[in-house]
Amino acid sequence: MKPPSFRYFRPRSLDEALTLLEREEAKPLAGGQSLIPAMNFRLAAPEALVDLNEVHELAGISDTGGIVRIGAMTRHAAVERDERIANRVPLLGETMPHIAHPQIRSRGTIGGSLAHADPAAELPAVILALDTSLVIRSTGGERRVEAGDFFTGLFATALEPGELVTAVEIPAAPARTGWAFEEFARRHGDYALVGVAVRVTLNAKGRCESCRIVLLSVGDGPVMARTAMQSLEGADLGPDAIRDAAERAGSADIDPPADIHASAVYRRQLARVLTRRALTRAAARASETRQ
Repeated sequence: MKPPSFRYFRPRSLDEALTLLEREEAKPLAGGQSLIPAMNFRLAAPEALVDLNEVHELAGISDTGGIVRIGAMTRHAAVERDERIANRVPLLGETMPHIAHPQIRSRGTIGGSLAHADPAAELPAVILALDTSLVIRSTGGERRVEAGDFFTGLFATALEPGELVTAVEIPAAPARTGWAFEEFARRHGDYALVGVAVRVTLNAKGRCESCRIVLLSVGDGPVMARTAMQSLEGADLGPDAIRDAAERAGSADIDPPADIHASAVYRRQLARVLTRRALTRAAARASETRQ
């Protein structure tokens, strides 16, 4: 299979790339792990591609002022291996091996995955759980969008024409914070039937001060389990509270689709089980880090 014809540009600076995106009817090409197959299947037919692989200023990881910044062209594999991610953003580090296969992670990029906004992808759910800001640039300037405002629908985001995700900024977690990621797929590397990212912070008395539970593959994008989260505010994260929150996550908080891979009923049950497991692990980790 071959894509329809298109014009091809390979800029060497961010300014050049943004100028091309504004001037041309073009799509940015990052890792190409989603866009190129879509073009080959004739599901996407951009008039031009702006290849970002020579825009080196868009890649890299830094940790300054309590913020971990990851450039949009940073490969999944680089994030997976980075010690700063493992130490400062362990939820993201724990999630990375679940994404596809090593060959995909060697080419796929952080910004490309987030801009693609696949509802079954792990990264959108994780950055929402981490209270991340996305840095967005165009020729008109730069703006920041909170992760909760970035994903707007099925494969849809808050990006405007000519805009590009250039980085994500993840604030350092407070003390007494635990995390966990769980997903269920038919085979490792397949898209998950359901997944969940959890981060909890305990107060000085060991009760839940804040909690984020974000589910994937159960809607048009990452789904915040708000009812479940509210039920845990101020609670002792014991088995009963966790079981009740997991039940809420799988019932009141989601309206999952049914398809050839799983029924809606099955996805609800997976959401309950995975949320309970993730909350249990996150609560245990938060207790271990109490100061």
